[in-house]
Amino acid sequence: MLPVGVNDKWLLDNLVCPREHGSLSVLGSKLICPAGHEYPVIKGVPVMILADLEQTGPIGSASSELLQLVYQESEQKYKDDYFLDTLSLGGEHMAALKRAIETAQLGEVDPVVRYMVSETCGNLYRPLVGRLSTYPIPELRLPEGRGKLHLDLGCSWGRWSVAASRKGYQPIGVDFSLGAVLAARRVCSHIGAQGVFVVADVRYLPFRSGLFDVVFSYSVLQHFSKEDAKMALREAARVLKEDGTSLIQMANAFGFRSLQLQMQRRFKEGKEFDVRYWTLPELRSTFSQLIGPSSVSADGYGGLGIQRSDMRMLTPGRRLLVHCSELLRKLSTHLPWMRYFADSLYVRSIRRRA
Repeated sequence: MLPVGVNDKWLLDNLVCPREHGSLSVLGSKLICPAGHEYPVIKGVPVMILADLEQTGPIGSASSELLQLVYQESEQKYKDDYFLDTLSLGGEHMAALKRAIETAQLGEVDPVVRYMVSETCGNLYRPLVGRLSTYPIPELRLPEGRGKLHLDLGCSWGRWSVAASRKGYQPIGVDFSLGAVLAARRVCSHIGAQGVFVVADVRYLPFRSGLFDVVFSYSVLQHFSKEDAKMALREAARVLKEDGTSLIQMANAFGFRSLQLQMQRRFKEGKEFDVRYWTLPELRSTFSQLIGPSSVSADGYGGLGIQRSDMRMLTPGRRLLVHCSELLRKLSTHLPWMRYFADSLYVRSIRRRA
């Protein structure tokens, strides 16, 4: 049996080859499918990456190359237990994170989370980088889970997986970064939340079809090219149960802040991990076609990633922005036309039989 933790049986029962969707067997320290494709287990985490395919950005490419190198040389020889080079973290913040780890300044909050908070939660959190005293766990806008399986696409350090666990779901998180996935495991262990995590590309999910009750994603697919996002949506549909629900956050082309940012780049299509902007009708038609009947609701105004649950952490000026965003979001439930001007949107879809 592979060292994949207490959930190894669940993983071995439900993981499949992301290429062929065939079952996997154990061969030494790796998983192998009948077609001969091999996937290493590093630090107890299945790494289900298709290394020969074009990645969604430079971080994905670097992460893929690093993980292949680690696997080839064996994880015992690799000295960085945090796998920092797989994180999408800027130079200044990365240097500070490395110093914190080297000097054992770990604090109450995981060091990776402390220095990644603005990358994962948004620009409102920049003043908190390196200074977090608690985990920013958001509110999941889904009904009580009652043990349902919840797939978190692009889970990073696990904030939405923790939110799902607290609401009664069984969260399964996938992310391209091994460093982020290891941080998610540490966070769940630290605060007593459930969570199973796998390194994978959300365009090629390593799970059997029709497995999940819910597929969720926040601040991930909005960074993909539209073609890559559509690939991820097709995979979300494949792994959803019939009548299962997907809830996916995307950026609105006609949000006030979104328009300002698009003007700054002269309305050119984004590159690499830039935000891509979709119109509300485009989202509704695309998701309906690829997953099932879809509706769009407002998530936030004035920016992306604004969360009411984190109000206590923010400066007074940023709290005012959150208050305004929440007021407009609540008004939009009574005035549906206001959704067209939200910066952040949720697309809710129901998986129907093909």
